[in-house]
Amino acid sequence: MENQPKLNNNKEIIAFLAERFPQCFTTKGKAFPLKIFIFQDLVARIEELNDVSKTKLRAALRRYTSSWRYLYEIKIGIERVDLDGNPCGKLEQQHVEYAKKQLEEAKAHLQLKKAEQQIQKSKPAAPNAKIPTQQQPKHSPPPDSAHQIVKPIPVSSTPSITMPELKIGQTIKVKAGEKAMNGTVLEFVKNGIRVRLSSGLAMIVRAEHLQL
Repeated sequence: MENQPKLNNNKEIIAFLAERFPQCFTTKGKAFPLKIFIFQDLVARIEELNDVSKTKLRAALRRYTSSWRYLYEIKIGIERVDLDGNPCGKLEQQHVEYAKKQLEEAKAHLQLKKAEQQIQKSKPAAPNAKIPTQQQPKHSPPPDSAHQIVKPIPVSSTPSITMPELKIGQTIKVKAGEKAMNGTVLEFVKNGIRVRLSSGLAMIVRAEHLQL
């Protein structure tokens, strides 16, 4: 493996781990809950290789254990496995609850993203503010003329900034599909409003996804 190229992204590193430790890591199908502190085991087993940095390895592990495929397998009574697939302790309730919360937040974030995309698609196209290329008449028509050129009114990308009922630190609800999650207004930003959910997750949402 001396000529193996360096692994530069999460996908490559996870594929490498699945090939090297197939009883522990997978790239598709069922995922196995990993042994606690498995990072240290990985460092000890692959420290002779020069193709995976510890920083990128840690990032790839975070990506692997936060995937939906992995979180779905975090259930009471399921055994964790080490690098060789040996059982090393059943999952505890606190770990199952944490995985469930992560999965719910990931789904809520996806629902918000889809809802925002749908809103963007449903918005009418902005009128063309450019003056037609044809020569304009020497004498402009009066303001009440039917031929008056109307310039589009600029629309703020963050309408909630002007909403007096929204304030920093205010408790609101964030709509995600048919559900609404409690959150707190952190700040007004260019693309919307940054809120922190009761679970601790912070995200930027638009005003139309908020309820007072």
